[in-house]
Amino acid sequence: MLVTYGTTNGSTARIAEAVADVLRKDGLTVESLPARSVTSVTPYDAVVVGGGLYAGRWHKDARRFVRRHRPELAKRPVWFFSSGPLDATVSERDIPPVRGVRRAMTRLEVREHVTFGGCLQEGAKGRVAGMILRSGKGGDFRDFGAIETWAEGVADVLTRT
Repeated sequence: MLVTYGTTNGSTARIAEAVADVLRKDGLTVESLPARSVTSVTPYDAVVVGGGLYAGRWHKDARRFVRRHRPELAKRPVWFFSSGPLDATVSERDIPPVRGVRRAMTRLEVREHVTFGGCLQEGAKGRVAGMILRSGKGGDFRDFGAIETWAEGVADVLTRT
């Protein structure tokens, strides 16, 4: 199984690692890799793709990964996750996938999508990140309990078949 992700400052990578850890605990063989470094999905029976949200779009590496590997992804079970809201909204309600992710989900018959809270802390790269931090709106809104519960659901589907 492959867990791959697009991230700028590492928050989405940490979520991907948490997902991969749960899948491994459930007995699955898992690789977790940055989306830009994956050259083929052929060796994998299933794939989880995660992307950080930036201005209403998935991270470019996640978008490019899905576009580049679309034919092979269509042949296997795929799950998506997004990370990014820098507030408590994900704990209050489900946040639907952004338009581009929703379109990819339809094309690939993605099993499920979930949005997790994001994390933006001092030292983050990028002009916009700096502006957000200076405005006092940064912080860590990831809920690792929710992330692990979601990953357990993915593992349940894969270990049942």
